[in-house]
Amino acid sequence: PRHKCGNEKSCPQNYFAFKIISGAANVVGPSICFEDLVLMSSVKNNIGRGLNIALVNGTTGQLLNTNTFDMYSG
Repeated sequence: PRHKCGNEKSCPQNYFAFKIISGAANVVGPSICFEDLVLMSSVKNNIGRGLNIALVNGTTGQLLNTNTFDMYSG
C-alpha cells in the first residue's frame, strides 16, 4: 500500500504525515512534503542554500509561508 509522502507507515488519526529530505550537496536538493503535497523542492524552484522552512498551521494543516535562510552569507 502507498502511504502519504512515501512514508513506510500511515500516520494515526488526527496526525499529519510529513517527510523532510535534507539533500546532498549540489547533487540532490532538499524537499519538504506535508500530507502528500510537496511544499518545497527543486522542481518547485523554492529552495535555497541554508535553512529551508515551511510554516504550516498546526490545526488545519494549511501552508502559511515558505522561505529560505542562507546561513553561509549571513
